[in-house]
Amino acid sequence: MVTDLEKARQRLAAKRDELEELSRISQGARATVELDQQSVGRLSRMDAMQQQAMAEAQERNRKRDLIRIEQAERRIREGEYGYCSECGEEIADGRLAIDPMAEKCVNCA
Repeated sequence: MVTDLEKARQRLAAKRDELEELSRISQGARATVELDQQSVGRLSRMDAMQQQAMAEAQERNRKRDLIRIEQAERRIREGEYGYCSECGEEIADGRLAIDPMAEKCVNCA
């Protein structure tokens, strides 16, 4: 196996830190949109609700990626990291550098 597991661990940890920070920063954007006719007009409230929905979708994606990080760390512990979960072939180091959470090779993805 050519994959440097220590680098993989570092990439996964950095990605986790980034996702957790983004989640913390966007917490206010996901808050419930209050109905206050004096400070927010109807169109502005609709815009705020749309922005809230987008922030919630981004949070769901971050949570999905955090689960993928946990799964990648489990594969490292079990000696399966860097091998395709479909065909068993090695996943290219370049692919793992771009997406350290990848569990499938390019052909199977």
